[in-house]
Amino acid sequence: MTYTTLISADALKNFNGELRIFDCSADLSQPHAGREQFEAQHIAGAGFADIHTDLSSHDPALAVNGGRHPLPSREHFAAWLGRMGVGHHTQVVVYDRQGMNFCGRLWWMLQWCGHEAVAVLDGGLQAWVAVGGQVESGASVAAPPARAFELRPSRVTLLHTSDVYAALGKPTQTILDARAPARFRGETEPFDPVAGHIPGALNRPFNSNIGPDGLMKPAAQLRTEFDTLLAGHAPASVVHHCGSGISAIPNLLAMQIAGLGSTSLYAGSWSEWCNTPGLPCAQA
Repeated sequence: MTYTTLISADALKNFNGELRIFDCSADLSQPHAGREQFEAQHIAGAGFADIHTDLSSHDPALAVNGGRHPLPSREHFAAWLGRMGVGHHTQVVVYDRQGMNFCGRLWWMLQWCGHEAVAVLDGGLQAWVAVGGQVESGASVAAPPARAFELRPSRVTLLHTSDVYAALGKPTQTILDARAPARFRGETEPFDPVAGHIPGALNRPFNSNIGPDGLMKPAAQLRTEFDTLLAGHAPASVVHHCGSGISAIPNLLAMQIAGLGSTSLYAGSWSEWCNTPGLPCAQA
């Protein structure tokens, strides 16, 4: 069986096939915290994917967008996947310990490179520990033998600042902001130089998709919540963003689980938008 959205901890324990697991734990304000958490405890055999380095690039020659966490080029990322032992028949499972906030970045990037078999561990490390899954500590074990990861057509839609601005205010685009309400309203801004949001955007904090049990809410509940928020706007018109393109992805994943189809990601997000001269910014 191929998993493409979520995989339960029990299903992962019983998975039989070519598998690669990645821990994407992170702290945006402390770049080294994710690796420290990984080395303290992680799923046995998992590799570590660093949000700040492996899944971002601050080299202008490699970055495909602006903002605080620019995506590396597909070619650069595909080379990393190959070095980490990922091939086109590998089932990849990604997780973190922060409410499935950070691991979605790797889930989306693999699809961006044309890989279908990638899933988020529902409930993250906590769910794995709860079912008695094997864990270990220390640095990553040696990766499997390097593979040739050949790029395939993207399975997702990446938008740039010019795309979002060109469609601003048009019914063909519905912007969904995943940041906390206070940041969305412009009452506070801990990371970027300007507070507020893109005019006309709707707000759904990324953690709204998680139930009290730490798992993703049921598909039917997610569907009802998104239908209410969109209030008649076509799901296909949705463009997800957040502060730097990472926390937006849980909303994108949730819409897919809810049966609302594939939606777009504005990876530059607020950190690129508010630093681009001449673009409008709204508050309240």
